[in-house]
Amino acid sequence: MDSLELARHIADTIADQKGEKVLLLDIRELSILADYFVIASTTSDRQAKAILDDVRTKVKQAFDVRLLHIEGEPTTGWVLIDYGDVVVHLFSQEMREYYNLEGLWQEGRVIVRML
Repeated sequence: MDSLELARHIADTIADQKGEKVLLLDIRELSILADYFVIASTTSDRQAKAILDDVRTKVKQAFDVRLLHIEGEPTTGWVLIDYGDVVVHLFSQEMREYYNLEGLWQEGRVIVRML
């Protein structure tokens, strides 16, 4: 499995569910945590749950990749989905601005940016 292909698939899945400001960052040169971050905003807890469920289902169908961990709940404003080489961050707009992952990882190479 190609981790970039997985990350792109996840970014597309989020966009299909109307996730906002989808960003795919290549952080391979910066961290051993993961190869790619997918960061996106959601407009409600309900949308965040729908995106979470859709990502889990579609990744399993397309890649049969083991989900390592989910941290957080849609009601908290931040859900982290860990696939090892690809880590997904779903934020409410408020939490995304507060944590500013784009600023923390600004040296990462932008692969995809969907507004």
